[in-house]
Amino acid sequence: MKRKSFLKSRVAALAAAGALALGAVQPAHAIFGIGDTVFDASNFMQNMMTAANTLEQISNQVQQLQNESQMLMNQARNLASLPFSVVSRLRGNLAATQRLIAQAKGLAYDVAAMDREFQRLYPEQYAATVSGDRMAQDARERWKHTLDGLQTALRMQAQVSQNLGEDEGVLADVVGRSQSAAGALQAMQATNQLLALQAKQSIQAQQLRITQDRAVALEQARQVAVQERAREVRRRFMGSGTPYTPYTVNFYGNP
Repeated sequence: MKRKSFLKSRVAALAAAGALALGAVQPAHAIFGIGDTVFDASNFMQNMMTAANTLEQISNQVQQLQNESQMLMNQARNLASLPFSVVSRLRGNLAATQRLIAQAKGLAYDVAAMDREFQRLYPEQYAATVSGDRMAQDARERWKHTLDGLQTALRMQAQVSQNLGEDEGVLADVVGRSQSAAGALQAMQATNQLLALQAKQSIQAQQLRITQDRAVALEQARQVAVQERAREVRRRFMGSGTPYTPYTVNFYGNP
């Protein structure tokens, strides 16, 4: 902009200098000729000023077009999508932990099926018709459920530990993409992927807590069932007849 103003001032100065030089010889308003050529100093100066104004207008229009072009380029960068996604990696991690839960043995995670199995294996009171062999088999099955629950919790812990290592790589990739984002949309998408990572870790923590609490609940239920079985075994051993009453026996017929 300073260059254009300088150019305009330069043109005006040259025109004024020419007019002054001619005025020293002839009056400023004189029209004179050399041979067949006629020169009007006042008209020449006006034409030079008009040319300078036209040049400045054209330069301003060029600058405006450059500004609009830059604005469109900035808008294009802000609307550019981030060519990077960690969603599939996060889903893969969650799918791995979900498979461990689906493979869990023992009491099912289905509410209806779990209720039926729990009532059979963890009764509040054994019926008199239940045999001792049946109670022993149930005790063995309860112990197996507790062992399976502990194994599932340990497998889940191992999987979560493995996923944490992968999450570190995901976090580094997303942060790197966020820092090199070209526009607002890319920065927003990188932020959304960071939030997705946080949500995935929260879901994974809930899955781990479920398996751990399940293992604890199975062991507590087994202990309660052991107490009930022991009570029933003791009741059957004691029987329901008249208890034995000791009395003195005379082996020699003496009073």
